[in-house]
Amino acid sequence: MDQQFGGDRVVDELAPFAYELPQERIAQSPIEPRSTAKLLDATGDAIVDRRVIDLAQILREGDLIVVNNTKVLPARVQLHKATGGMVELLFLEEEEAHIWKSLARPSKGLVAGSELFSQSGELAARVIERYEAHLDAPVRLLIEVIDASVIESQGSVPLPPYIKAKLTDPGRYQTVYAKRPSSAAAPTAGLHFDDALLAAIEEKGISFAQVELSVGLDTFLPIKTNKIADHQIHTEHYEVTEETWSKIQSAKRVVAVGTTVVRTLETVAQSGQLEGRSSLFIHRPFEYKVVDILMTNFHIPRSSLLLLVDAFLRDGRWREIYEHGLTNDYRFLSFGDAMLLRRGN
Repeated sequence: MDQQFGGDRVVDELAPFAYELPQERIAQSPIEPRSTAKLLDATGDAIVDRRVIDLAQILREGDLIVVNNTKVLPARVQLHKATGGMVELLFLEEEEAHIWKSLARPSKGLVAGSELFSQSGELAARVIERYEAHLDAPVRLLIEVIDASVIESQGSVPLPPYIKAKLTDPGRYQTVYAKRPSSAAAPTAGLHFDDALLAAIEEKGISFAQVELSVGLDTFLPIKTNKIADHQIHTEHYEVTEETWSKIQSAKRVVAVGTTVVRTLETVAQSGQLEGRSSLFIHRPFEYKVVDILMTNFHIPRSSLLLLVDAFLRDGRWREIYEHGLTNDYRFLSFGDAMLLRRGN
């Protein structure tokens, strides 16, 4: 096991990717304005404390910023069983028209054929299939949505479980450039972009491109296996247009806003497919082919996202960066501050 995290040596144990995250360091609400969040700049030899609005000054003319324009569904819906018991459904992804992968709380007693009703008593959904818990995956359901309006009319934004505070403005868990509702969670690095930052980027002559990856909740969960190789990564649907991919290939540097953009671009580079499902599990000694600069938030311990960051830096610098964040009042996780990283050589 590579205890020092140095070089390109393979690390198979997950234990070195644990760190102490005090509860009070987990941001419970977004900062306003968006681009005033802190930005830990680790693109040079020394760490520099900045603000996200400084991004336009840090980056260069000719850089291409790539964002994930997916929109978060109001995917948390309260329904009830025929017996009257309440069930909270979390719609993760629409597999085909009206058929959704879902989680349920509580899931006990929900089997194929179980019917769920809206608050007004109308049949709203039916369980098609039940998948029992396995390894890191909880019980999952395949749900037929009988009344398609139930998600929009009764659903709420599914904030991560570590955010306990009520979100007064649901739009604050959306990026300003969000388009098609397809995700169960936000691409959180993009939450820092606002009109002021976009204007500063445009004025600097920095280009901007959009891709789509439908974010699932598994993205943010800690890995429960002891061995990295034993973890079964989730899959997510992605799409990149030919025009965008052409811009990416010709860019001087590609700046990925968030780990979902990283997964999308590196999946296309490996597969040659501009649309499909990404099952890419990025950890050392993964070789990046596309992304040069990564803007991302601070991630939970023992997560696939932390492994991705470690593989990007390659020199084991993630621990120094996280320790700097913890000792310098950076806010962590989805509503927290950001960091800017340069790909290791």
